[in-house]
Amino acid sequence: MADREVDPEGEDPQCPLCGRPMPPDQRSPHHLIPKMFKGRETVDLHPICHRKIHSLWRERELKNHFNTIERMLAEPEIQRFVAWVARKPPEFYERTEDAKRKQRR
Repeated sequence: MADREVDPEGEDPQCPLCGRPMPPDQRSPHHLIPKMFKGRETVDLHPICHRKIHSLWRERELKNHFNTIERMLAEPEIQRFVAWVARKPPEFYERTEDAKRKQRR
């Protein structure tokens, strides 16, 4: 499981997706391999970053292809999202498109 402690210098850890600081109340554990596929490794993300990932890809896509932060960051849609959210304060949250809507496209 991802480390949830504040670093020794007292600064909040950075979200691996957007790079913004993550206060303790702004951490959402994301399974790199979805739990339904027995994934255990997690990384903490901002809730909005976590929700964005699940709005873009189904569980099988996450398991088979988007199972690292690096692979996610290589995708243009995530790059646009990161560029947009990086200008927001760490506690910023806005609903993102639901994954079910993505399936209907």
